[in-house]
Amino acid sequence: MSDLKYRLLTGPDDHAFCERVSKALDEGYRLHGSPAITFNGERAIVAQAVVRDLAVEES
Repeated sequence: MSDLKYRLLTGPDDHAFCERVSKALDEGYRLHGSPAITFNGERAIVAQAVVRDLAVEES
């Protein structure tokens, strides 16, 4: 498990991206803000920030 408080997950809008976000949620992260989406001329690219409060985890 990562010890980062903040992560920005990015990638194509596909099943693998959803799995990465789901894994982060399973690791104790929570969604932070709304997802962002753009189009690179070929496919949709998405970004989702996730955060985790390490102080709670260390208690």
